[in-house]
Amino acid sequence: MTAKITYAVTAAVLVVYFVLVGSRGVLLIQHGSLLTVTFGVAVLILPVIGVWFLWKNTQFVQRANRLATELDAEGGLPLDQLRRTPSGRIDRDSADEVFARRKAETEEAPDDWRSWFRLAVAYHDARDTPRARKAMQHAIALHDGKPVRA
Repeated sequence: MTAKITYAVTAAVLVVYFVLVGSRGVLLIQHGSLLTVTFGVAVLILPVIGVWFLWKNTQFVQRANRLATELDAEGGLPLDQLRRTPSGRIDRDSADEVFARRKAETEEAPDDWRSWFRLAVAYHDARDTPRARKAMQHAIALHDGKPVRA
């Protein structure tokens, strides 16, 4: 629940920032000189990119949460079997062991979104966020019956 609240607060702050930046872009355009109009258009592009990025991330999180809910209902969510350091961080060797099992599971069933979901969790635990995201996107595509890029 804390993560959802943090995400919502961060998204709200970003939206306020986008509105402020956008208003400055409009003011620059209204000034009317070639230079200020050029800068105004450039400034307006930033909030557009930011809104698009925020929207895509929100969609990703919602889809991943939908898969997690479905997998939880099936009793298939991966159990936390990881050893932790005294500070609470995940032990790297422990994460690597779980990752190896999840990778083998995914290689055995490459068309099963559940194995890709668990692999994404293992990548995340191993602190490989880019691969975790790609594995989760793969799981979402498989679940939704969309074509999957190799």
